[in-house]
Amino acid sequence: MEIQIHKLKKSFSTKVAVDIDSLEIPDNTLLGVVGNNGAGKTTLFRLMLDLLKPDEGEVHLTFRMKDGSTYGTNVNVDEEWKKYTGAFIDESFLIDYLSPEEYFEFIAKISNITKEELSEHLQRFDAFMNGEIIGQNKLIRSMSAGNKQKIGIISSLIHSPQLVILDEPFNFLDPTSQNILKKMLVDYNKETGASILISSHNLMHTVDISNKIVLMEHGRIIRYITENDENTRNELEQYFNKD
Repeated sequence: MEIQIHKLKKSFSTKVAVDIDSLEIPDNTLLGVVGNNGAGKTTLFRLMLDLLKPDEGEVHLTFRMKDGSTYGTNVNVDEEWKKYTGAFIDESFLIDYLSPEEYFEFIAKISNITKEELSEHLQRFDAFMNGEIIGQNKLIRSMSAGNKQKIGIISSLIHSPQLVILDEPFNFLDPTSQNILKKMLVDYNKETGASILISSHNLMHTVDISNKIVLMEHGRIIRYITENDENTRNELEQYFNKD
């Protein structure tokens, strides 16, 4: 799927949170969005998911259907695109009075996935869950921050979306889980051709897995790196060490 952003603006009082004149993200992209606190990364993701209404501009998504046709829409025009999109921004996406099993079943039900299919899907995440999610007789609200993060990430991928948006997915995860997640995202991108957008303060992980990188500052894109090569890490490290 492809993403086109045109003259997208969002302000909170006098503070400009996002001001992007133009951005095109082609099909089969694993995009890392980096920047310091207040750069506008989360606000951009919320605008893309229609969780915030822009002051101006639009986000246009184009999905490729199984029959070879395409379906395109602006995210604030209809709801159809949500069938092909998976996202996890923060804990507010979870229903914390459910168990992980109940929550996964809920996601499967609204995605028209049978219990048998759900069981098969969840097997893909065995290593990531590490025996700490399923069968624990716990509600989500009683689980650790890291396990809540895992539940949110897994739920965003259960229905095999064409677009995946993850805000700070490496937060709260131990190093082993971070490495498993990196491999999961790279493999998913290669196997499905889905576009995956992640934001992260962890520059190393972002550079490792992304084939394109957007650097944001004060709501604006100051660098769009379309070829992630050996110079990319040095360039970004120089930016973040400039002070």
